[in-house]
Amino acid sequence: MSDGPSERGAGLRSFRRFTWWTVLGTTVCLLVVFFGEWILDTDVPALARVPTAVALVVDTVASAVLLGGWLTLSAAAADTRPVRPPRGWLVAAVAAVAATVVLAALPLARRDYGLWAVAPAITVAICATYLAPRHRRSLIVGAVLLAPLPGGAVSLAAGDGKPAYAALFPAGLVAFTVWMVLGPLWAWNLAGRLDRARRLEAELAVRDERLRFAADLHDIQGHHLQAIALKSELAARLVELDPVRAAAEMREVRQLSVDALRDTRAVVRGYRRTTLDDEIANAGRVLAAAGIDARTALEPAALTAGMADSTRHLLGLVMREATTNVLRHSQARYAEVDYRVTEGHAHLRVGNDGADELPPPGTERD
Repeated sequence: MSDGPSERGAGLRSFRRFTWWTVLGTTVCLLVVFFGEWILDTDVPALARVPTAVALVVDTVASAVLLGGWLTLSAAAADTRPVRPPRGWLVAAVAAVAATVVLAALPLARRDYGLWAVAPAITVAICATYLAPRHRRSLIVGAVLLAPLPGGAVSLAAGDGKPAYAALFPAGLVAFTVWMVLGPLWAWNLAGRLDRARRLEAELAVRDERLRFAADLHDIQGHHLQAIALKSELAARLVELDPVRAAAEMREVRQLSVDALRDTRAVVRGYRRTTLDDEIANAGRVLAAAGIDARTALEPAALTAGMADSTRHLLGLVMREATTNVLRHSQARYAEVDYRVTEGHAHLRVGNDGADELPPPGTERD
């Protein structure tokens, strides 16, 4: 038995190991116990017991190969499509059908209505495992409906007064055997799907974290590097005209570099979480450093409104992106931030006086 390379959880491996031995062991035990007792019955003629013993061995081995093979392939499968057996297993399937015919015909000939349907019921259950759900239902319903016919016909022909038992017991036995085999296998498939869903959720969580990190890093670097570029350009122009102011601009560039390094380290360590309050304050500093007259119209009560942390984080991201757009995609000299809360709804507006013209169709901005 192999648990498959995709199964990493000890719990899933233990569950599948339990299912393996439960289904396979129960199936083999049903065949051996029921037919073993019939073979050892001295009242049964030797001409019936010997072929039954041979057929029992063949059917037991073939059933174990087919059912065990399905469990192995299903454990390694990456989807829920029906398992396709190798062509070599057709030999086992043909042997199982032939042995089933013998195990059904000989007890039925002696009017043993409680035994003859055991082997056919197990064969139907094993065949159903390889079929798609629609064909599986058709096979099971057809088998249950046909099961009463052989025993009922033999009972009526023999006149032994057991037509009801001969007809109904095999149908119930087929239904019970199919449920006994397919029930644990359904749980087997469900556990595999849940495990794949768990691993997919973990992969998505990693991707989400990477996207969050990339967005935070992009926004932080966009803020600071844009301001550093503008301040450096201004200092280069002033170095000959006004050295004192150029030196002051370079000191601000140095401070912006230190802030960018600190924020970048915070993002890498996962400590930085955006909030609207921090982003509004940061926007004022960055816009002012870029020579933009930034004004804010804020309601003090709005900043302290009882909003969830996730809402403050989302508004902070919006504020950060708006500030980045003002720096990178406008020639603004004046910007305004307006934030207020009205009837439980937050309203955030960022405007400027230097928005670029809309780009031509088919072009993109950074």
